[in-house]
Amino acid sequence: MCPIKVDWHVKNNSKEYWRVQISITNFNYRFNYTQWTLAVQHPNLNNVTKVFSFVYKPVRLPYKSTIDTGLFYGIKSYNNVLKEAGADGQVHSDLILGKDIKTFTFKHGWAFPRRLYFNGDECLMPSPADYPQLPNSTHANSIA
Repeated sequence: MCPIKVDWHVKNNSKEYWRVQISITNFNYRFNYTQWTLAVQHPNLNNVTKVFSFVYKPVRLPYKSTIDTGLFYGIKSYNNVLKEAGADGQVHSDLILGKDIKTFTFKHGWAFPRRLYFNGDECLMPSPADYPQLPNSTHANSIA
């Protein structure tokens, strides 16, 4: 059981960048989290351009050439405490990620993280096949 809820919202999708908002909500009514850590595994974390309200540290593994895991921490006195359970115990940050046109796609849940860990506890994610499909283009109106 993950003691928190993590929302990952794709806010903007432009030609060279995309913007995501990460929201963390405390569900543990008996615990106030301080000095929390969120570990995220996502294939595009090697293209992080800017993180607004969290501290971001990439995890560099010696046997991998790409960075697909990052650690996020709260900024002291801004969002380092998930104070209480429910909507009042929420922190959030926006990320801007660059796109590699050769490998970037929103197909099959690619926009969402593969794994999440909060303070060492694994938070189960649905499989990519369970994510809703995002439209790649709009259909032209056939009415003339």
